[in-house]
Amino acid sequence: MSGRPRGGSRWGALRGGRLLQDGAPGGPVLRLLVRLVRRPLLPAVRLWRRNIQLRIVAATMLMSLTVVLALGVVVIAQVSTGLLEAKEEAAQSQAAGGFAVAQEKANTPATVDGPDATDNKVGRDASTWMNSLVKQLASGGQTAFEVVALGVGSGTGAPGGPAAGGAAGGGQPGGSGASGVKGARASGNVDPTASVPPALRHAVNHATGTFKTFSQIKYTAGAGDKDPEPALVVGKRLTDINGDPYDLYYLFPLTQEEESLNLVKSTIATAGLFVVVLLSAIAWLVVRQIVTPVRMAAGIAERLSAGRLQERMKVTGEDDIARLGEAFNKMAQNLQGKIQQLEELSRMQRRFVSDVSHELRTPLTTVRMAADVIHDARVDFDPVTARSAELLAGQLDRFESLLADLLEISRFDAGAAALEAEPIDLRDVVHRVVEGAEPLAEHKGTRIRVLGDTQPVIAEADARRVERVLRNLVVNAVEHGEGRDVVVRLASAGGAVAIAVRDYGVGLKPGEATRVFNRFWRADPARARTTGGTGLGLSIAVEDARLHGGWLQAWGEPGGGSQFRLTLPRTADEPLRGSPIPLEPEDSRANRARAAAGAADRPKGPQAQAPARTDRSAIPPRPPVGGAVPVPADPTALPGSGARVVARPADQAAQEDGAGGR
Repeated sequence: MSGRPRGGSRWGALRGGRLLQDGAPGGPVLRLLVRLVRRPLLPAVRLWRRNIQLRIVAATMLMSLTVVLALGVVVIAQVSTGLLEAKEEAAQSQAAGGFAVAQEKANTPATVDGPDATDNKVGRDASTWMNSLVKQLASGGQTAFEVVALGVGSGTGAPGGPAAGGAAGGGQPGGSGASGVKGARASGNVDPTASVPPALRHAVNHATGTFKTFSQIKYTAGAGDKDPEPALVVGKRLTDINGDPYDLYYLFPLTQEEESLNLVKSTIATAGLFVVVLLSAIAWLVVRQIVTPVRMAAGIAERLSAGRLQERMKVTGEDDIARLGEAFNKMAQNLQGKIQQLEELSRMQRRFVSDVSHELRTPLTTVRMAADVIHDARVDFDPVTARSAELLAGQLDRFESLLADLLEISRFDAGAAALEAEPIDLRDVVHRVVEGAEPLAEHKGTRIRVLGDTQPVIAEADARRVERVLRNLVVNAVEHGEGRDVVVRLASAGGAVAIAVRDYGVGLKPGEATRVFNRFWRADPARARTTGGTGLGLSIAVEDARLHGGWLQAWGEPGGGSQFRLTLPRTADEPLRGSPIPLEPEDSRANRARAAAGAADRPKGPQAQAPARTDRSAIPPRPPVGGAVPVPADPTALPGSGARVVARPADQAAQEDGAGGR
């Protein structure tokens, strides 16, 4: 016998989300329905979230509507209770008088002339007397009430004989026999058996006293299809002229009270609606006086942030909003003054650097010519003088490089740097940089390897600037690689190309990757530069990367080397969304530890096969574990942003060497 498995109901499948998964029959349909329903609501939701005035007015309207509804319910309940209590008191008083009159008429003997009238009650017709009584009692009501008389029969709760009776009040037949009540009579075309509730008849038939209840007055066909009316029914057991019991009922219509209650309801509804609208309008006006200056301040703040420093708020009055506007204008004026002062200082600084750099070129040229003459004649000098000539020539080379870098930095600061982008093959640039760094690599005992250069890596870029960036990265890697290999990797994927320079030297300490792009920064200030670096190379490199719309990021671990990654868009002005090369290399200590742990967890045996090796430079890599995943936003908004530094293990901390400047 097969059955449904536990938890396999349709509700369980829906709650488990299986109908919403890709490939499930109902998933795309439900998502489409949700999208169709949500799309028209997005403008309203956006307006609700962005408009505080709308939210306050809506909240005021909702709260005032709640208060009006609560007050309306309380008032209507009080009015309804008051009307019904007053009606009950008046009805009981009037019915008590009617019951007394009816009983008095039954007990008072009528005056009969003639010698045969020995007993006034003998020979009198009770049915005729009942009709006359109902008509007489109803005549005093004048539509204020109706009278119904029911003789004791086989009706609810009382024994009796067959139904019989005549017409009363309006000449309608009294008692059709359908209810089994004997002698049913009523005034005003009232249906006597249908207008008196059976529960009230049962109470009157089985107890003494006056009873009341709320019911409806229903009319016979002779009333012209008159609609039923709510009424208060008061009844009591009495005796007729022959001493036989019968039930007398007074029916008091509640039409007037119902009309009064409807008038009160309509008045409260109209007044409540007016109050809600009035409060909403007041809230809108009040909030508008507060929100309008705030919106004005927000707009002016946006224009100030866009560079329009002369914008000011319009201030009127002396209230809190006016003081806020005055404070805002004063703040904007102070900011404008400070910004102009900083701009002037920056302009003076850039001009000073540019002027000094240009002015130093002329004496530097003269010194360079004299130094070259001295350097060429150093063979004729004594060893100390010859060494001085060599040091002079080396420091002059460094001085010229520093002047060139200062001029380049001043161009970036002044915004005068121009990009001359054209489609180039980055492999050619990398090969030129590697060839230029070979003498230094041989001197350091370092081998430079290039990976990923089997296929063209084309991008729209400025070849001169890219070559300057790569030359700086490769030279730094060779200088700080401590004689180990330097790996240059190229990759291209999607709309981006990347070049990563990896060394296995001293690496970077925690926090250094965020400062390595600062101007004149060195990891160890007490350590001298051996290759004549100016301290501006990485600063210029990161500016070159930004000029291309690209990223220059750093990663490192103490004693485990470092990696600098340059990511450029394949097409100029195309925003970057990722990099083909992970920032953290695959051979880092963390990745090696994870790989070793994964290898230990894999089952051993003939069925365990090594995964096939693939060229990772040709496919987009997985995001580095624990590292920053590239996002559409520029991670070089701050120098070194997006870099990752791994702390050195404790067992290798004793072997850490000081890192030189980059």
